[in-house]
Amino acid sequence: MVNKNLIFGQTAQISALQKTIFGKLIIICLELIFALPVGVAFARFRIGGVAWIFGGIVAGGLVLTAYSILSKETAEPNQKIRKIGQALVGLVIGFTIAHGDTAELYSKLPIFVFVALFLMASGSAIGYIYSRISNTNILTAMLATTPGGIGIMSSIAADYEKNAAQVALVQIIRVTTVVFLIPVLARILTDNSINTAVSVFPNLAFSFEPLNLSLLVSSLTLTFVSVRINSILKVPAPFFFGALIVGVTFNYAIGLFPFLANVDFTPPFLIRLIGQIFLGISIGEYWGSKPNLNKKTIAYALIPVIMTISVGFIAAGITTFLTPWDWLTCMLVTAPGGSAEMILVSLALGHHVEIVTAGHLVRLIVIHASLPLWLFLFRYLDRLLPNSGDN
Repeated sequence: MVNKNLIFGQTAQISALQKTIFGKLIIICLELIFALPVGVAFARFRIGGVAWIFGGIVAGGLVLTAYSILSKETAEPNQKIRKIGQALVGLVIGFTIAHGDTAELYSKLPIFVFVALFLMASGSAIGYIYSRISNTNILTAMLATTPGGIGIMSSIAADYEKNAAQVALVQIIRVTTVVFLIPVLARILTDNSINTAVSVFPNLAFSFEPLNLSLLVSSLTLTFVSVRINSILKVPAPFFFGALIVGVTFNYAIGLFPFLANVDFTPPFLIRLIGQIFLGISIGEYWGSKPNLNKKTIAYALIPVIMTISVGFIAAGITTFLTPWDWLTCMLVTAPGGSAEMILVSLALGHHVEIVTAGHLVRLIVIHASLPLWLFLFRYLDRLLPNSGDN
């Protein structure tokens, strides 16, 4: 017979794994090991560099689901993974923007602000509809349907003793759907050849030349410092925004040194790959931490997600009318959720990265700056209107 004490002891060891730094590193390594072959498989379908995000989603979901089964506990997503992914991706995007033309973007600032406010107002209306359909109270429903980040909205729900799990569920379904849907539409709507990433990996993945290694270490160090400063100053999305600043200014800064005046540094592909995988893992871990979701709950959550994505398409149509940009660019700018992921899609397409980045950065700033006002409105409606549910 199997020794039950041995089984229980092994289960306890597994359940304690995620609570230690060493255990978290083991889980991340397992996720990376799974993500690489899955990413290569996705890339074979010619969906571009974003294939690594999909690989991360699959790996994060599988590893955390396995952890939950073996430990008999609900696994918790590692919040730091997405932050690191945002920093690495933000750094790469910053270097790309530094080589682009951003002069015309300043005149389009009112349009970016309008899109952000339109999406937030629409999210509030969708939240009201969702609350009536799903028997959920107003505050929970509106936090679930307003684009603003999984972590931020679910933490606010927890602060006000609302259903943070439901908020996170709707937000993660929206982000996952957008991340899968938009690259497919982009591939259909563009004649450009999307970089497969397999063709440049691993030949140009990393350089061990002393100068490149020194510049890489310097850029990563400056990124850490920039992220810390932006976090202290409460800048929206500090990991992404802080890294973006470093990427945009790095080559200008090193050009001040005479012996580096002709150097044009670009982070190696490996940095971009790991950043994308980490973004994917952060999404997959949310799914892996909820292995036993109620089908009815998911069905109700899909309703506001479909409505939110439809509103994003409407916003893209309005933006197309107001600007000289093509519909694909406007769709990437107005896609409701996954700012870093949508910018990565434009980067993989080589399609107006500066415009898409500016649009999503303005939206992040507008959402965070106006969040206290929207939260006041949500709480007011929560008290004014009869609640359909307790959470």
